[in-house]
This record gives sequence, C-alpha cells and structure tokens, in this order.
Amino acid sequence: MKKLFITSAFLLLIFTSCDSGDSEKTNSSEAVLFTSSNTSGKISYQDLLSTSAMVKSFTIASLDAEGVSYNSDTDAVIVASRTNNRLETYTGIKDAIKTGIDNLKLTLSGLNTEFTNARETAVSGDIVIVAQDQFASNGMTNKLFVYKKTTTGFSLLKTFTTDFKLWGIHVNGNDLYAVADLTGDIVLFKDYMNNASGTITATKRVTIAGLVRTHGITYSASDDTMILTDVGSATSGTDGGLIFIKNFTSVFNSTSASGTIAQTNQIRIYGPNSLLGNPVDVAYDHVTKKVYVAERLNAGGEVLTYTYPTASGDFAPTNVRLEAGVTSVFVFRK
Repeated sequence: MKKLFITSAFLLLIFTSCDSGDSEKTNSSEAVLFTSSNTSGKISYQDLLSTSAMVKSFTIASLDAEGVSYNSDTDAVIVASRTNNRLETYTGIKDAIKTGIDNLKLTLSGLNTEFTNARETAVSGDIVIVAQDQFASNGMTNKLFVYKKTTTGFSLLKTFTTDFKLWGIHVNGNDLYAVADLTGDIVLFKDYMNNASGTITATKRVTIAGLVRTHGITYSASDDTMILTDVGSATSGTDGGLIFIKNFTSVFNSTSASGTIAQTNQIRIYGPNSLLGNPVDVAYDHVTKKVYVAERLNAGGEVLTYTYPTASGDFAPTNVRLEAGVTSVFVFRK
C-alpha cells in the first residue's frame, strides 16, 4: 500500500516502501497525502505540512482507480486502473498545483491484457506489485502481478496465484504481507521474489482475533506496528474498525502458523463515534502519529484522520473529509 514510498523494498532495491504509506524519514521537507477514487475519475492531493490543509483534485484517464502511490523525485503518481485494466503513471503534479491545471498527463502505462479487478498496489523503487481480486473477467483467479517500471511502461516480471481472495498488500523488505479477504487473516510470503511464477505457498497465515473482514493493511518499521482495517458487513455503516498490533515482529513470530493473535495484543478503534463502516484502506505517518483511512461506504466516501491510539476505544476521527468513491490512501514523506 511504502521511506521512499509508503507501499517497500526487496531484491536489488535497498529502500523500503509501504503500499499504503508509512514514511521512515523524520527530517521532513515534504509530506503529502494522495487518494484515488472508483467513481470520480480523480485523484486528490493534500499538503500535510501546510497550515491551510487545502485539498486539490486532478482528473485522470481512469474513472475507477485503486492503489495510488507517489514518488516525489519523479513527481509521479501511479495507480492501478480498473477502468483500463493497467498500471498508469501521471506526472507533473507540482506544476499542476502551481498553475491550477486540472487534467494530469498520462506519461506511462502498462498493457491492458494482464490483470483485471485490481484492488491494491505495493511500490518499491521501480517495482510495482498489483493485487488482482477474483472476478468473472479473470476466471475467478486471485493473483499477484510483479512489474518493473521502465522508460516506456511496465514490464511484467512474475505472477503469483494465491489460494485465497486478495485485497490489501504490503511489502516490507523482501517479504510480502497480504490480507485474506472475507476473513480476519493476514498472510506472509517471506522472500517471495525467490519463488518462480505460479502458485505461491504462504510462509505463515494467522488470524486476527475479533476481526471480521480485513481489507486495508500497512506496516510501520519505525514503530514496529501493523495496522489493519475491518470492513465488517459490507452493508453496515457502523461496524467497521481499525486494529493496531504493536511490537508486531515479536507478536507475529511468536504466533504459530494458523494460530491467532489475541485481542490482548491489539489496540482497537470500533464503535459509532469512529464513523467506520467500510474502511477499505489505511495509511500512517509515523512522524505525526496520524492515521488516514479511506472510508468507502459512509457519505459516499470519506477520508478519516485519527491520532494513533494508546488504548482501545470508540474514538471519533480528528478530521472528516468528503471524498467521493475513495478507494486508497497514500502518505509520502521526506
């Protein structure tokens, strides 16, 4: 969902990136929040260092997009287009902000014959991973697509088929974490790039106690905290939640395969005050301890901001922003 990116690092890449956005650099000259939408054909930008906190929206070539990420060095946004079934790169965001231009320039794109029904991306350097969710158009196949960004587009390196329904993914070093949709489970694929294309076997799968249906996932190496979203029932606007697992490395390693991480190892935000119904994605800024959530159901889409909690409770967000059809959130900081 990532720091050069907030979506992870592996292979020959040294930097770590998070799919949903945790930056690991503390002396910051830039901190921004990006979102994507599946109804508006726009992405949004917010300067988190600005006192005005003004939000700017830009039109892209995809009405329905997921898995937004941003690279400040190239001033480029990448999305997984569900409209066009391909990866797309848009550049010139900083100039567009200065000049007030609405339409972003599509500068790179992948083939539209490889994945459909994308749900998330994880980005590390020039590597972009797409999570394909099962759908009739892809033969009900859950699959991970690993791409390398080139000067002309995106080159497919490997594909991995999973035996569970995909949604959120997060890369940490050489390891890939994925949520098992329709369950309260998360799955680890350790050193996953060492696998040949084909069906990939999980290194470990564990259940998060009390989590009904997980979607969003992000990990902060600085805090050693895993953050997960719970959408609960897809039709309920009040049963969503956020789960924080501190000391995650130790907790996960001490949990046996097919075991359960107990609620005693969790900090949980649930309840009507939280305004969480269907939180589909999450991003975290470890510098400010702010958590950003894409709430898809309530009000047609909202970006909710929370302060990192120290105990479980029914906490209200510190900020609520309407964002039609919001599907993903990404924090970039440097």
